[in-house]
Amino acid sequence: MIVVKKQLRKEVQSEYFEFKGFLSFLILHELSIEELTGEDLAKKIGARKGTILTPGTIYPALKKLRLQKLIKYKRDGRKKFYSLNDSGKKELQNLYILFSRYFYGLKKFIKRSNQ
Repeated sequence: MIVVKKQLRKEVQSEYFEFKGFLSFLILHELSIEELTGEDLAKKIGARKGTILTPGTIYPALKKLRLQKLIKYKRDGRKKFYSLNDSGKKELQNLYILFSRYFYGLKKFIKRSNQ
């Protein structure tokens, strides 16, 4: 389970949805746009989800992706800037296809259930 330091948005929450597997996808997606530090990734993903991600959440996920050879980093002083490598780009494309298939029609279903 993802550790959340502080809730920023309270309008819609679910105590049952686990952010865990989705975090890797969000990291890969953000890194496909630009090179980022772990801190910047935590801020961007946290802002998207309405939470603040702790270092204990983001850095283990980055390490796992690095060990899976999906991302790389370069140092600039004490900072590490993460980016996708070719395997990460390919995996992200696969995830886009997987999610689009998986969630196909979900928007229509949600609209119908809210009427």
